Amino acid sequence: MHTFRHTNIIEEYMKKFLVFLLSMTSQLIAQPAGSPADSVPVMAGYPDFEIVESVPVETNLDNPEVRDAREVWLEMFRSARKSIDIEQFYISPQQGEPLDDVIEAVIAAGNRGVSVRVIVDTRMYKTYPGIPDSLSHLKNIAMRDVDFGKLAGGVQHAKYFIVDGEQIFLGSQNFDWRALKHIHELGVRIRHKDAVQIYQDIFELDWKIAATNDPSMAANLLVPKRYATPAWVIGSKGDTLKFSPTMSPKSLIFDSTLWDEQKIVELIDRATGDVWCQFLSYSLIGRDKSRYPVLDDALRRAAARGVTVRMIVSDWEKSAAAEKNVKELAGVRNIEVKFSAIPQWSGGYIPYARVEHCKFLVVDSSLCWVGTSNWEKSYFYNTRNVGVVVENNTIAGVLRKIFLKSWTGHYTELINPSTEYKQREHGERK
Repeated sequence: MHTFRHTNIIEEYMKKFLVFLLSMTSQLIAQPAGSPADSVPVMAGYPDFEIVESVPVETNLDNPEVRDAREVWLEMFRSARKSIDIEQFYISPQQGEPLDDVIEAVIAAGNRGVSVRVIVDTRMYKTYPGIPDSLSHLKNIAMRDVDFGKLAGGVQHAKYFIVDGEQIFLGSQNFDWRALKHIHELGVRIRHKDAVQIYQDIFELDWKIAATNDPSMAANLLVPKRYATPAWVIGSKGDTLKFSPTMSPKSLIFDSTLWDEQKIVELIDRATGDVWCQFLSYSLIGRDKSRYPVLDDALRRAAARGVTVRMIVSDWEKSAAAEKNVKELAGVRNIEVKFSAIPQWSGGYIPYARVEHCKFLVVDSSLCWVGTSNWEKSYFYNTRNVGVVVENNTIAGVLRKIFLKSWTGHYTELINPSTEYKQREHGERK
């Protein structure tokens, strides 16, 4: 009898202790960088909103609590009941590598009656025609290429897919075997039917345009509108996640208030403590040779009001025209910029790989953006891209941890404005 009573008391005490621990963990995750929370493991999100990554083999960039893109892609494709809509820059598998079973899962979906549509960029289709051509001959799979060169002077650079009109994956991962094994990538899986519909509208627009790639047809299809609820909420009272779709180029989206550039600048202008951002490339000079100071000015405004700005760009910018821009930014008070360089694979040189390709922004402890755009003019004005803006402590905490792992790790170096850097071989940009 006494043993039973004591056991109940112990169980009750343990329950209270666990509640206390969960409460403390939640508070710590919301703390800014430099606090004890930086060492506290955080979950990669929620069942309906999840941060996803890909990590190059033979590096220590992996975050065990963040699921791998290949796992999430397979789960999504295998769950498809009605439709799969894929819009990618290009598709490039290699036999025996991780993308193989992803493509097999898409084919299997078609075989069981799922309607599959695939859009790729016209220019990149000419380089990688194999898989798109093969898929287009299979059951329930249709393929088109869209020419954003004709439409807006750029490319179809977005990397996303929609399953059953109910969930979407978007992020920096191309449909490339290297993206799943030899490149650091970041994406997000969202399950929210109403919000996904906004991205679905963009897919439908591009699918129709790709039938002819006639700019006049695009103008007729693009009827401006405002979405009734551009910001959506997931979660319960006390733990909510607010998010909003973003997209580019400005000339080919239905709702201009969801334009990537505008949303990113708004986030930076809200910063009171810190701004952390990472992407493949950063430049103040557009491909049309015009000066593009919009994002640079926003970062400088933040630094001028005392905000700490940290930026990571890939070492692909070394000796490039943009090196001058990042050096100038690194010379500004309250701004630090680092080059990231992933060591080559022990199995030999791999072109277009061994790089950090992530594209994201974290502001203070709760605001962030994840997308498919590098920070150059063409990505916002000429090129198809998609993204998402988020307001949530947990998601921001995940991204802060991912950023810090690169920032404090062995693969980054602080940029010195007076140093002459040499570029290593890496292949063409993506």
